[in-house]
Amino acid sequence: MKARPVVSVAGGAICTPPEATMAEAVGRGLASAGAILVCGGGSGVMEAACRGAIEAGGWTVGFLPGTQIEMGNPFLSLAVPTGLTESRNVLVVRAGRALIAIGGGYGTLSEIALGLKLGRRVIGLSTWSAADGRNEPAGILRARSPEEAVELALEGGLA
Repeated sequence: MKARPVVSVAGGAICTPPEATMAEAVGRGLASAGAILVCGGGSGVMEAACRGAIEAGGWTVGFLPGTQIEMGNPFLSLAVPTGLTESRNVLVVRAGRALIAIGGGYGTLSEIALGLKLGRRVIGLSTWSAADGRNEPAGILRARSPEEAVELALEGGLA
């Protein structure tokens, strides 16, 4: 049996309606492609992405910041209470073959930075921009749609 690909999704616990719509479409697309969605397990972008994945028959994993499983969103297949607060971002990023960042605040920015540092494919959908110390682009791939974000995350096949 082949392992299913895992893709991380990052975004704010508070998001705009357009960000929620994009996140839901990303979740649906990942599930339809057979991928497992990993996130921080909270509300906002994370909940919307998980909702889309679950509604499409997919699997979701949330690395929760606290120690109470009840704090996870209702669309998690597996909630992992870590007690690590923001440090859980490392788990979220390491778990995926790629990271799709949608909107977000400083927590999302930290996940983008970790993804770049760890050599993950980082896809941005209406999110932060980054440049290195020489003002060169930092390597965030820009997606114009949720479908393109999923395609970029899974580039190279499902293996």
